[in-house]
Amino acid sequence: MGDSVFCADLGALGACERPAPLHSPTSTQPNPKPSPSRIKIFEGSTHRRCNCRDPKSGKPLGKSCPKLTSRKHGSYSIRQELPPREGGTRRSFSRAGYESLKAAQADLDLIRALLGLSDADDPEGLAQIAELLEKVADEKAPLPNVEETRRRLSHGLDLTSRLTVGDWLDMWLAGKKGRPSAISRDEGNIRLHLKPRIGHLRLDRLRVSHLSAMFEAIAEANVDITEGNATRRRAIEDLAEIPWKGRAHRARRQVLKAAIAEMGPFRRIVTPGTRQRIRSTLRAALNAAIAQQLITFNPAAHVELEAGKRPKALVWTEERILHWKRTGEKPSPVMVWTPEHTGVFLDHVAEDRLYALWHLIVFRGLRRGEACGQRWTDTHLDDGRITVAKQLVVHGWEVYEDDPKTDAGARTIALDSDTVRALKRHRIQQDADREEWGSAWAETGRVFTKENGEMLHPANVTRRFIELCEEIDLPPIRLHDLRHGAATLAHAAGADLKDIQEMLGHSSIAITADTYTSLLPETDRAIAEAAARLVPRARPTKPTTANEGYTEPDEPPEPNPML
Repeated sequence: MGDSVFCADLGALGACERPAPLHSPTSTQPNPKPSPSRIKIFEGSTHRRCNCRDPKSGKPLGKSCPKLTSRKHGSYSIRQELPPREGGTRRSFSRAGYESLKAAQADLDLIRALLGLSDADDPEGLAQIAELLEKVADEKAPLPNVEETRRRLSHGLDLTSRLTVGDWLDMWLAGKKGRPSAISRDEGNIRLHLKPRIGHLRLDRLRVSHLSAMFEAIAEANVDITEGNATRRRAIEDLAEIPWKGRAHRARRQVLKAAIAEMGPFRRIVTPGTRQRIRSTLRAALNAAIAQQLITFNPAAHVELEAGKRPKALVWTEERILHWKRTGEKPSPVMVWTPEHTGVFLDHVAEDRLYALWHLIVFRGLRRGEACGQRWTDTHLDDGRITVAKQLVVHGWEVYEDDPKTDAGARTIALDSDTVRALKRHRIQQDADREEWGSAWAETGRVFTKENGEMLHPANVTRRFIELCEEIDLPPIRLHDLRHGAATLAHAAGADLKDIQEMLGHSSIAITADTYTSLLPETDRAIAEAAARLVPRARPTKPTTANEGYTEPDEPPEPNPML
């Protein structure tokens, strides 16, 4: 048949009038002209009509309206024939209400350009475009962009999809497999941050600018959260200072209590590290959407965020303890006891039923879940070593057994003689408990259990550690900080970073170097002295005398009588 052209009844279009350049509410591109090899023969036309009626009969005048000679009278409509449905029934795109012929013709040209996107030997692609146009007409939605439609068609994407980000996140989360704790973290990121802020957006129209705006809004919300927390905290402090007795005092307390009740609860700010995890969740979900050919671009991979830095572990020196007692502020979220502090703690808990657990974490740096999940079959006291093969993980409040976090987490650790003796005494006590409970004993095979043999709940272990610390006058640390302390002690004893990495089960030595090795003051001072001794000096440094460097202060100036 050769090259084909669209057959269009131009109706009211005059011989001297030519189609106007394309103008569409959804596109600012130049007038699209489909190549002849892609054009199909589908009739299309523009019409002008008005709502005028015959004053006598009340019937529409239609084309016989005498005012239609004026181009400003009435409105224009378009109709474009679409490829028939599978059953052979006809369908078309119709739209009315155009104020000018130019606008009507522009949309008609746009529809023709969309139909021309499909190759002549691609009936499936042509059917997709027809379904898209039919849906746009039914929903009275703006016409799609030609280039965007071309891109989606070439990548095999669904042209009629209106999937939102929130819908896809729900679908992705429902099919996600992995650790329950990781799934729970993703669920929280989606529920608290992603769906409320970008869930309404079309998945295929999500852009980097949307994500930048989302994270800026989160940062701005942090300011409101900080101010709200400070206001509530001040009100509670004011309430604590009002005496209980006296009618006026009781009235003030009642008013202040009512004001506190109307305030929002204390909330946590979204830290840079949390923002990184939010982006990680979204990035994984969008990668899955790319794999299913729903989108072709992942904006989460290109949004810039502040790096979430790991907090540095600091040792509780005398100066830091004094600052904490004066202000109540910890110098760092991660604090480490000195060897003297650790010795005081171990002496205090020597008679505690879980002493061997505390001792193992203090010197060998096991994670809480690893210590609670340690099995006797993986504990070899005669050889002085243990194999970390399982851990207990908390999901909500439920506890389940799982493999270590990483491949490096499955490791064998050497034990010192004191730890071996502590574990042997613990096994003797457990055997006695087993005999005392008899048939009621729950055999779990765990090294550390409840008195009846049941597994320990890791959260209860943390609670017990806090109780023991509160019984003695030591600066506060977390249970996990004992792990940091084990790395510090090992480093002070001469272990290099590779040894400490293997002991702690880190997948990267950078984690060990950046977070877990805080030099003890004594070790730091010894290194400084050793470095100073490496430089040969012809003249030895003079010892400092008591009065050296001391200068008598000048006489105070005479007071000025004019001041």
